[in-house]
Amino acid sequence: MAQVNKIDSNITGLAFAEEAVLGSLPGENGNAGTPVWYRLNPNSYSDFGGEIVTVAPNPINPSRQRRKGQTTDLNASGGFNHNLTFENLTRLMQGVMFATIRTKGQELVTAVDVDTSNPDEYEVALTAGFIVGNLVKGRGFLNSANNGVNVVTAITTDTSVEVADSALVVEASPPTGADIVVIGHQFAGDDLNIVVSGDLPTITSDGSFNFTTLGLIPGQWIYIGGDLTAQSFVSAANNGFKRVRAVSATAITLDKSFLAMTAESLSSGQTVRIYYGDVLKNEDAADIVRRSYNIERLLGAPDSSEPTEIQSEVLIGAVPNEFTLNIPQADLASVDITFVATDNVQRTGPTGAKQSSVQIFRTAAEYNTSSDVGRIRLSTVSQTDEAPAALFAYVTEASLIVNNNVSPNKAVGVLGAFDVTAGTFQVSGSVTAYFSNVTAIQAVRNNADVTLDISFIKDNTGIIYDVPLISLGDGRLSVEIDQPITLPLSNEAASGEDVSVNLDHTLCITYFNYLPNAA
Repeated sequence: MAQVNKIDSNITGLAFAEEAVLGSLPGENGNAGTPVWYRLNPNSYSDFGGEIVTVAPNPINPSRQRRKGQTTDLNASGGFNHNLTFENLTRLMQGVMFATIRTKGQELVTAVDVDTSNPDEYEVALTAGFIVGNLVKGRGFLNSANNGVNVVTAITTDTSVEVADSALVVEASPPTGADIVVIGHQFAGDDLNIVVSGDLPTITSDGSFNFTTLGLIPGQWIYIGGDLTAQSFVSAANNGFKRVRAVSATAITLDKSFLAMTAESLSSGQTVRIYYGDVLKNEDAADIVRRSYNIERLLGAPDSSEPTEIQSEVLIGAVPNEFTLNIPQADLASVDITFVATDNVQRTGPTGAKQSSVQIFRTAAEYNTSSDVGRIRLSTVSQTDEAPAALFAYVTEASLIVNNNVSPNKAVGVLGAFDVTAGTFQVSGSVTAYFSNVTAIQAVRNNADVTLDISFIKDNTGIIYDVPLISLGDGRLSVEIDQPITLPLSNEAASGEDVSVNLDHTLCITYFNYLPNAA
């Protein structure tokens, strides 16, 4: 026995696994399956563990002394701060949003086949999410050529996706997790038009293309145009990031754009690309999904002679309560996530940690707030103008907060909680902007309908947080000697249904698995 005198924080580790039912992982208590653990790399923790509540008896007695306290309750909770990258928090965000991410076509690849008499192809289990003209990107293959962007030319069988690129390399047994994902669509030559005759611009087709087959939903963002001239509209204003207001078989209506769009019909040979991604938004009724997690923090080995007998503490039945996106000046973007749990346990000795075969997310650099923020834009809502003037030009800091108002359910005979209840889904935040004119102050006074979008772009990927309807608060100027005037603004979001019945959410997040260099 060689008991250690201390354990340093640097040897700790954090991982999470989604539970089958509240409080139990797959494989526990009769649940089928095996838990999948995912690594996290937190910067710091907030109140991680279980708070024991004791009540000391205080009977009337001549000695005027209290009796030893008895354990009466356990409050389990925890949280952490984590740098933001493209992929590391997406799974947990499903728990924060009480929703399932709406993915486009995405399938694991069983083999990459190259045939001199046929186009190259990815072999997959199912092809239901793919159509001809899709842009797909390979991920996780040994050969870099298989990780490129390709155009789908045919779906030959239920298990074969043919692509135009003839530079694929044979991989009979790709690495575990290698897949292809739909990142957009390339349209046939001169097929698309921008129509600006109505209140908001629309994308239409000269042919019989059915836009509903793209899987776009109101509130998500798209990116129009590729890196080649032939892959974009001639007018620069018609390319770039746009928000979708409505989708029908014959048109896509756009209600947000970085620039005001102009009417345009493509000429022969222009094969415009539209990039889009996965979407996560707070859902309604039957589409609301509560997820709970085991979150385990490793605490090192207490005995130096038994280095594999790692001790740990686990939050059980952990439901995401609050999420805060932090956007400071000249720093890394980060998030704070807190959980309300039903129980907390400690593990030690031969039992060891719960987590095993921990999955590590694909390498992705952290987003910094100097060069990776596409824009932070507050503007008034318009039913006729897709590019209204911004309320300010630059900000010094911003935050976006999601609160599920989760509370534990206590009961007689239960130490801890037997369940949790989610309250109102609230989205709020703050922005401190450089003052240039009184428009923003007037928007506060007039209780104007305002919308917010925040975008992060890096390494050909991107995330856009979009809030369709906001009420502004505060708005009192900060005037200090020898300093620029700043304007602090608080915001409280509401369902976008008051803007459009199509925008039936409070927050929508678009994850672009790939964006062209032009973005």
